[in-house]
Amino acid sequence: MMLEHALLVIIPGREAEFEASVASALPIIESAPGCHGAEVRRQEEDASVYLLLVRWSSVEAHMAFRETTPFTQWRALTHPFYVNAPVVTHFHDPVER
Repeated sequence: MMLEHALLVIIPGREAEFEASVASALPIIESAPGCHGAEVRRQEEDASVYLLLVRWSSVEAHMAFRETTPFTQWRALTHPFYVNAPVVTHFHDPVER
């Protein structure tokens, strides 16, 4: 399992619009093959910064989603609010204890 991590910096003053739009967008990403859930969290220290976390079966599943019509729909709902392109990285399973 891979965890996608994306920092989303939203245009100040448009946070409420973004939250309404991303609420509609999350079911789109969650319907993608290989997606095992997604969430968006707002940062405490800066209300214009959000964290997108998506659990994927693999990086390949995430990359395949990016080539689909649903991804175009996701972008249409979320990207107009970004100050700049999100920084997206992927993390492996948690380190064993």
